[in-house]
Amino acid sequence: MLLPLLVFFLGAFSTGGLLLAAFHPRLARTSALDRRLQLVRASAGQTTRAAGSDDNRRKRSVQELLRETEQKQKAKNSAKLSLVMRLRQADLGWSKSTYYTICLTVGTLAFLAMWGLMGLGLLPAVGFGLCGGMLLPHLYVSARRKRRFKRFAAEFPNAIDVIVRGVKAGLPLVDCLNIVAAEAQEPVKSEFRALVEDQTLGMPLQDAVERLPERMPLSEARFFAIVIAIQSRTGGSLSEALGNLSRVLRERKKMQGKIKAVSSEAKASAGIIAALPIVVGSLVYLTSPAYMALLFTTPIGKAVLAGCVVWMLLGTLMMRKMINFDF
Repeated sequence: MLLPLLVFFLGAFSTGGLLLAAFHPRLARTSALDRRLQLVRASAGQTTRAAGSDDNRRKRSVQELLRETEQKQKAKNSAKLSLVMRLRQADLGWSKSTYYTICLTVGTLAFLAMWGLMGLGLLPAVGFGLCGGMLLPHLYVSARRKRRFKRFAAEFPNAIDVIVRGVKAGLPLVDCLNIVAAEAQEPVKSEFRALVEDQTLGMPLQDAVERLPERMPLSEARFFAIVIAIQSRTGGSLSEALGNLSRVLRERKKMQGKIKAVSSEAKASAGIIAALPIVVGSLVYLTSPAYMALLFTTPIGKAVLAGCVVWMLLGTLMMRKMINFDF
């Protein structure tokens, strides 16, 4: 009985050994492949986690930068704009003494015109002189600033496109800024020249670019400074970021044109309504001077005239507020 059992077990072990010898290489390759697949999955997971951590780090850095920029902007907005900066933004080479001399000259001319030419009394002439001396130069500087800001906003997208093309061609950012400072239209040319001069004197590029919104307090210049600051701190494709900025600025310009076209009818109606009482009063005064003279000679007429002027100003300001759109 022992001999058949021994023969059976020996045959089974021999058959198992032959099968193991025949299929072991394939099984070994399969197990090695499984190990390699596990290693690849592990490395891919580590890469994904590293990429996720890098993305989270960049997002946190961008959020911190935007928070810092917002705080700086709030501090700058709360600070009162100096007279020298207003003259600089208006592209006027006046000093404080020159500005005050012009105010004194304009006030003196207004006083002489009201007192000598118009025949007003001394006190009203002095009032007109003070108002003219303080108001007219201020309005002139404000008009120059707004006109310069408008030209800068119209030319700035073209300057950004030049920078984008230069960066894509392989030029450094500083060389692209030099090209804009040499070839762009005013006032973009002078502002970028000041930026390049600050950077040449040793100021970091990020700090030099951050001074641009101080000289040009526009959203376009502020967006450009934020893009440069983010790229210098977190990296990334500068040409893509500036290209997106240029596209956004051009879309803003299109939106501004659409708003202007839509609100043009309302502005014309407001102008007609505001000018109608003045025109009608002047025509009535020309045809019937005695009828309109009561408004200028009697106390009740003067009070009515003053009330009409106040209410007309309030109505005009209200219409202006209604048709002035911000975006």
